[in-house]
Amino acid sequence: MRGFKIFSGSAHTLFSNELAEYLDISLSKATINRFSDGEINIQIGESVRGKDIFIIQPTCAPTNDNLMELLIMTDALKRSGANSINAVIPYFGYARQDRKAAPRVPISAKLVANLIEQSGIDRMITMDLHAGQIQGFFDIPVDNLYGSIVFADYLRQKPFKNPIIASPDIGGVARARYFADRMGMDLVIVDKKRERANESEVMNIIGDVSGKDVILVDDMIDTAGTMCKAADVLKSRGANSVMALGTHPVLSGPAIERIAKSSLDEVVVTNSIPLRLAHPKIKVLSVAPLFAEVIRRIYHNESVNSLFI
Repeated sequence: MRGFKIFSGSAHTLFSNELAEYLDISLSKATINRFSDGEINIQIGESVRGKDIFIIQPTCAPTNDNLMELLIMTDALKRSGANSINAVIPYFGYARQDRKAAPRVPISAKLVANLIEQSGIDRMITMDLHAGQIQGFFDIPVDNLYGSIVFADYLRQKPFKNPIIASPDIGGVARARYFADRMGMDLVIVDKKRERANESEVMNIIGDVSGKDVILVDDMIDTAGTMCKAADVLKSRGANSVMALGTHPVLSGPAIERIAKSSLDEVVVTNSIPLRLAHPKIKVLSVAPLFAEVIRRIYHNESVNSLFI
């Protein structure tokens, strides 16, 4: 039999171990060290010849180190005779720079896609890309999973009286609409004007939220400025409660402090990247079983799309 093996970078070993447990296998051996000047040194600790390999490595902070780990491990596996190399990247870094939004700026998402392909990766599995069109930057198969799968199961257990889905900005309407349709709920939109990167100003609410349990849906929560300001405005417009769903808990800078002081009643995230700091308002859902099932289906040439039906 061909067989498959799972390797893990150092970005999120807890997630890697949990995923391996669901597949009832052990993580394969790889030693990750650094030279005195910071260069990454990787040695694969077992034979991979003819095997299908899955590398688990979200490219979260420190993004550059984790990305280079992924590329160097891929090169080591490729040179060791692996049959195929699949990158499991629950969080795809640099995804926010997906177009030329101003003169003389890079399209970093495309650059990273090129690096991943050129390193020898044959397929990528990720979750909730910041922009769906990033899949088109690749000439290899990309499976973009939806965090809404685990969020939906969690929300069905909540005793909401009058729930409604909200998009925290105009750019996230398509994502929120998909989730609203999946849950059979109506949709409202928070219209905001962004003055500069990582700062936002909520301007208006499109729709009626009076007496509603509002569920804000986004792909990531970075500094939490957007979510917290949106929650404040929603509460001022009569919302009964405000919950935020964010697949990737980046939570950089003052994010935790903002959430603690905000009108948000609960923030629900996944373990696609490590949680920087725990807080009573933050609930973490595991997506390891979802990724494990996708790996199993890919190895056995079964449909991945049927997971979303």
